[in-house]
Amino acid sequence: MSHNTRSIYEGSVVRLGIESLTLPNGEPLDLEVVRHPGGAAVVALDDADRVCLLRQYRHAAGGWLWELPAGKIDPGETPKTTAKRELAEEAGLEAADWQKLGQCLTTPGFCDEVIHLYLARRLESVPTVHHAHELIEVHWLDFETALQQVRDGTLDDAKTLLGLLLAAAVRTP
Repeated sequence: MSHNTRSIYEGSVVRLGIESLTLPNGEPLDLEVVRHPGGAAVVALDDADRVCLLRQYRHAAGGWLWELPAGKIDPGETPKTTAKRELAEEAGLEAADWQKLGQCLTTPGFCDEVIHLYLARRLESVPTVHHAHELIEVHWLDFETALQQVRDGTLDDAKTLLGLLLAAAVRTP
């Protein structure tokens, strides 16, 4: 399907455009579309079956949010490279064992962002590299408690919910 795009905004993370296209049923349509390079998120489990969760300030979400270590794919990076980089930078961890859990479209009604989800085990500490614009606290939570927080609504970040549920399906404590 071909379309024409009129650029509205291009920033360091996203591009916004009006895309004029014809739907498969023949109807013409102008859509506001956000183009995003994608990201990766990590369910990091230690030997005591605890998961690393970050308490991070997210202005767009209205304040503090509990989430998995995650970040944007940089040019030239694979999703797994991004996952490894973000786990080290945000949580101060490296992992010897990596497993791909899956991927998801975050908001396909207007954005093409894909988040790649990984399970990381056999963890070791490394120095963190928080950027000035990141307000991050690193916390450890028993995995079963984290799953309960998925069910009771304490956790509400989509990539975190999905990552924990996918990890629960494959983990062997």
